[in-house]
Amino acid sequence: MSLSVVIVGGLHADARRATVAHLLADVPDGVVLHHDLATAAAGTVVRTVRDARGVRSAGETPLIDDCACCALREDLVPELRRLAQDGTTRLAIVELWDSVEPKAMTEVVVAGGLTVTAVITAVDPALLLPYLGNGDDLADVGLAAAATDRRTVADTFARQLEYAPVLAVVDSPEADDEDRELLAQLHPTARRIPVPDGHPAADASARAYASGTSSRPCGLTAAALAGFDVEAAAAAQHPACALLPAEADAHGVATFVWHRNRPFHPERLYAALEDLTCAAARSRGRFWLADRPDVLLHWDAAGGALCVESAGPWLAALPDAAWELVPPVRRAAAALDWHPEHGDCCQHLVFTSPGLDRDGLERLLETCLLTDAEYAGGRDAWKRLPPAFDTLLEV
Repeated sequence: MSLSVVIVGGLHADARRATVAHLLADVPDGVVLHHDLATAAAGTVVRTVRDARGVRSAGETPLIDDCACCALREDLVPELRRLAQDGTTRLAIVELWDSVEPKAMTEVVVAGGLTVTAVITAVDPALLLPYLGNGDDLADVGLAAAATDRRTVADTFARQLEYAPVLAVVDSPEADDEDRELLAQLHPTARRIPVPDGHPAADASARAYASGTSSRPCGLTAAALAGFDVEAAAAAQHPACALLPAEADAHGVATFVWHRNRPFHPERLYAALEDLTCAAARSRGRFWLADRPDVLLHWDAAGGALCVESAGPWLAALPDAAWELVPPVRRAAAALDWHPEHGDCCQHLVFTSPGLDRDGLERLLETCLLTDAEYAGGRDAWKRLPPAFDTLLEV
């Protein structure tokens, strides 16, 4: 029997546990592995392995270089290999601790020679906006994975949500149409699967599958066994070729897509950052600064905080010979944005939020672009503009 590994994560702990419970109930020879990082401050990480009958084993693994996630990486793959070699386990469900992000753990598991068949983030729609609006540091709420962890609740949750191609959505009585629409617009390409609510009708397929009277698993388990492409998932998050949401407006939630082929004036954009960052629950994309015309910059905002990073050169800045070294998905994404003069250099920012002021946001963004006179000065003049982003980019 070959071992399939499904990664289940998310800061919505109750939703995550419900998702794991239903997967375990639906696959009788499944096993759940969980590393609890809450004890990391004491120098250890607690590992639990359990199946439908209860806990199989529990133990501690020491921290490595004071890094809980490093300890998790070093302990998880050997445990999964033991399960694979044993040959009696069909599905290994890796339940990530609250703030652990699925991308890093998925890549570790795949690099260890194991087969990841799904990455699932469990979501309670009623908690979407509170978590996306929470700019607290993980350390301040007891969820940091290491002493040096500087992530916030909002940016961590956003990455958990957007990396997973499958969202397990619990039926929360507090959730309304606005919450569900926000989820749909934040990750429109995800497969959203309701977590069975425990009623007999909802669990009938699970019981039939578990008893062997049906060869068809329930929707959640079918998704868990469907297969996962780790390279495609990474590409979908890369600033140069990210699968960003499209324009939408429903149930009081809007997504505004702003695309331009003119660079930003660095000082005017910097002055507008606070207003732009706070204009939406979530915004992301790639952008182009006039004083750094060859550098693709990543925009990533949630919880009232913005992260700006360099994502390397635009393709237009590379010599032709270097294009063969660029992944095909990156070249395809650049072709969609290609401009006869500037190539793939552009602004492509997406803002999603309830109550979004699209017109005001568009006006503000337009004022940050180079004026006609500044644009006519050309790239040499652009490079002499004040470098307002040096501090953010740690130059």
